[in-house]
Amino acid sequence: MADRALRPGDYATWAVLGLGAVIMLLPFVWMVSTSLKTGDATFVMPPQLIPSAPTLANYSKIFAAVPMAQFLLNSVFVSVTSTVIMVLTCAMAGYAFARIKFPGREIIFYAYLATLMIPQQVTLVPLFVIMTWLDWGNTYQALILPSSFGAFGTFLLRQFYLRLPREVEEAAFMDGAGYVRIFFTIGLQLARPALATLAVFAFMASWNSFLWPLIITSDQSMMTLPVGLSFLNGRYTTDWNVLMAGAVIGTLPIIAVYVFAQKYIIQGLATTGLK
Repeated sequence: MADRALRPGDYATWAVLGLGAVIMLLPFVWMVSTSLKTGDATFVMPPQLIPSAPTLANYSKIFAAVPMAQFLLNSVFVSVTSTVIMVLTCAMAGYAFARIKFPGREIIFYAYLATLMIPQQVTLVPLFVIMTWLDWGNTYQALILPSSFGAFGTFLLRQFYLRLPREVEEAAFMDGAGYVRIFFTIGLQLARPALATLAVFAFMASWNSFLWPLIITSDQSMMTLPVGLSFLNGRYTTDWNVLMAGAVIGTLPIIAVYVFAQKYIIQGLATTGLK
């Protein structure tokens, strides 16, 4: 079948989408551009999108100004660990709510889902009190555990498991398998697109988290990258070119994770029925 000829409305649609893409990408382009400028070139008027004398010195300066390697190590460890725990716990909870019938299942699920309406700021004080009572200040467990469970992930995986045909499970039941074995051998394998989608969302949320790590950590050796970069903000002046170099370093892992899992994200959202 021949391709449909483009109509004037199609050109208008592409123009709007192109304009939106430029608007979305401009802050990132400006961030990279500023990270390649010298301090004097940062405030040149009119502003230069392409630096006249680009330099990579800012990327070495940031490692000399703050313990950047330690910040990166903390962020990677906290984000990866919390993401793995989040994916596992949400997958188990989503499978239980979708496949296992028990008293009060719907009430418990909707009560758990209602926690999405509670802002994070409301739970900060009681969460901090609990962590202090456990003597977990400046520890990895305080950074990891609060972000390792979530109602959104449970809802996402429940929607996926509800769409799976029960015939596969029924055949496994006939072979003598129980819910635990079915979950680990069949459920996790079939849910890989949804698991990848949740993993990307969880990793991004943990990597970009600022408020909770700022509250629970006071030792530089335990700070994550977003908190560590805040030390580059001076009281009266700020080296924006050095700060933007740190922002570029902090953005690269997110881009890499998204590019790697992009096809799984689209497939996962399509199979879960989310818009």
